[in-house]
Amino acid sequence: MTEATAKRKLPACPVETTLTLIGDKWKVLILRDLMTGKKRFGELKRSVGNVSQKVLTAQLRAMEESGLIDRTVYAEVPPRVEYSLTELGRSLKPILDAMKSWGEGYKASVDIPADMG
Repeated sequence: MTEATAKRKLPACPVETTLTLIGDKWKVLILRDLMTGKKRFGELKRSVGNVSQKVLTAQLRAMEESGLIDRTVYAEVPPRVEYSLTELGRSLKPILDAMKSWGEGYKASVDIPADMG
């Protein structure tokens, strides 16, 4: 997708734009896991949780197309593929940190045991 095409498809509201790019549960968890560094597909599948291979693949492709992650394929047998955050993807760290902080505060305020969330 070209930059001009991407801009035309984005909503006028900046909050809605952000939700369009990362509003899916799996995308946020992928971002969380890539904040610590490069990961291979299998590592992401294990760390993200109960996501199907098909859905994870689709989410990774969408995030790559929107410029949030890079996909690097190494010419090896078998091929090795690694995913990492772009500079744009890393710029979402304060948002994820705020979500983590809010979630911790919420859990503490409603006294939900840690193993339930």
